[in-house]
Amino acid sequence: MATSHANPEGRSAGGVRSWLKLARPGDWTKNVFVLLAALFWLPNQLPITSALERGEIADKLIATLLAFIAFCLAASGFYMVNDALDAESDRLHPVKRLRPVASRAIAPSSALGVGVTSIAAGIGCGFAASWGAGVCMVTYACLQLFYNLKLKRVIFVDVTALAVGFSLRAACGAFAIGVQVSPWLIACVFSLTLYLGFIKRLCDLTSARKAGATEWKSRAGYDNPFELNWLLGISGTLTVLMYLMYSLSTHAQRIFGVRALGFAMLTPLVLIVVHRFFRRANEAMSDSPLSALLEDRSVSIAIGLFIIGVVATLYMPQVAVLLGDLFLVDVAPAATGAGR
Repeated sequence: MATSHANPEGRSAGGVRSWLKLARPGDWTKNVFVLLAALFWLPNQLPITSALERGEIADKLIATLLAFIAFCLAASGFYMVNDALDAESDRLHPVKRLRPVASRAIAPSSALGVGVTSIAAGIGCGFAASWGAGVCMVTYACLQLFYNLKLKRVIFVDVTALAVGFSLRAACGAFAIGVQVSPWLIACVFSLTLYLGFIKRLCDLTSARKAGATEWKSRAGYDNPFELNWLLGISGTLTVLMYLMYSLSTHAQRIFGVRALGFAMLTPLVLIVVHRFFRRANEAMSDSPLSALLEDRSVSIAIGLFIIGVVATLYMPQVAVLLGDLFLVDVAPAATGAGR
């Protein structure tokens, strides 16, 4: 007769599906910020004229990949730690109660152990990418430690800390390939992820109220949808303005030349995505970027067109010629060194 191997806490060890759900690989899409520095650096290295240049570029791209993997491991580790610490409160939320630890599919102690191991592996991958990337990973880990201990329970500070964490992702990508960090890149990433952080808080609140879970309360105290909508208005406007100001800045023109205007022309797509996330949050739909891509046609089309537009602007010389013919501009030629 089969016997149960429940652990002392009365919870199962969890299957592969539960562990994958706990690691949230769908949220690894948030780590694309690590890739931004390489994406904007590579065009100014083309054309590649020697085997030595090919080797150097390959090394930098491998370092970028290691930095990306480092944040995937660390982020999953902290998801596990977070879920283990928040299991009791998550059980009061209609959506969060289905998470593996809250639903008792995985024991909190197991989640903590695997989470800490995953975080350590992420830091190791960071140092494998470069010393600077490793320091970014240690800084990120310290930030997340303070976040779990205190910051996540302080209204506004919690989301600000998360936005700083995403800014560290962008900085880590720059350190991985050995280029200076653009303040404009950090500002754009910070404002966007600040907005997405408030989107998540509004999704949590609206989904709980929609399901009638009146006992659930945000750990940081977000209990007023009007306040959250105000914060979203501020951060959403800041996101669009930062993107547009960067596209039109002399900083971007110095690096990309007339191609920077191509980024500015993609601003309507940024507005569409910002609005759709706001609407989804007010309708208590998932805040996950991957879910939005799969479920919301407007988001998937806008992001797809945005990616096509960025790649065409960066890598197709004909686009630069067309922009130069269309617009009256007085910009310096694009830099031949590290673009960022």
